Amino acid sequence: MGLLVDGQWHDEWYDTSKSGGKFVREDAQFRSWVTADGSAGPTGDAGFKAEFGRYHLYVSMACPWAHRTLIFRHLKGLDEHISVSAVHPDMLSNGWEFSGPELDSSTPVGDDLFGYDFLHQVYTRTQADYSGRVTVPVLWDKQRNTIVSNESAEIIRMLNSAFNDLTGNTLDFYPEALRAEIDQINERVYHTVNNGVYKSGFATTQAAYEEAFTALFDSLEWLDGLLGERRYLAGDQITEADWRLFTTLVRFDAVYVGHFKCNLKRIEDYPNLSEYLRELYQQPGVAATTDLTHIKRHYYYSHDTINPTRVVPKGPSLQLDRPHRRAS
Repeated sequence: MGLLVDGQWHDEWYDTSKSGGKFVREDAQFRSWVTADGSAGPTGDAGFKAEFGRYHLYVSMACPWAHRTLIFRHLKGLDEHISVSAVHPDMLSNGWEFSGPELDSSTPVGDDLFGYDFLHQVYTRTQADYSGRVTVPVLWDKQRNTIVSNESAEIIRMLNSAFNDLTGNTLDFYPEALRAEIDQINERVYHTVNNGVYKSGFATTQAAYEEAFTALFDSLEWLDGLLGERRYLAGDQITEADWRLFTTLVRFDAVYVGHFKCNLKRIEDYPNLSEYLRELYQQPGVAATTDLTHIKRHYYYSHDTINPTRVVPKGPSLQLDRPHRRAS
């Protein structure tokens, strides 16, 4: 994974010795907002107005946090407004890189803005003495030549509303009437599911692993029950809560069950979650944002502390295109 310290790259994995074997995720540091008129958002600086062609997304097709932004970019009709560069799924001694071995994937990789070799160069272009992890997604402002945000939860809210006047797309995944419930669901899902799989997989003590594992499967049971009572997490319409959960669910059986030892049940074993996963995957354009080649390659090849042989499994067969049985 690695990190920058005063602008210098260091190949260092997470130090769990200070947290009782628990994986602790670092908070994002770039927290400005794109807004319709360029006014300041809830955090960060003003001056980032929603404009055609001004912004660029750096993503990994393997990363669930970056995947959220690709889904919102597509569903909000921003494919022609916001350009994208994808890193290679192999995250090795230099962190995220823009080149690597050719894979059986249709996703082009490379830095289309600067021709950089490594993502950490994008960070130091913004702040020469940056210290911290180098993560995706990154929302870049071509006009001001800086990172706007590297916090996925905030980027998707920008994409949800800031560009509506430009695109005329008023589809709203964070409607006012449902915000309190969405926020409540997001809070549990983030800590125990989205980040819970990482807490299980990166734990370095039995106690830390079992604590995260138990919380994860308690939440999956709760979610499966909730989806037996309602169509989507917050009611009868798809909201950001659904897409935030989706990017973990779609990776679960292919990666987290085996690689992260999240093996009490597969998503396929949950009657409601499995059909819900298929329904979301089959929403127009969503499958095209989901690259299982990159997903499996990244986790199994990059995490040599977990999988030292770097052998990438051929299966499983997920059958995400199989017709779902949820009400139409």
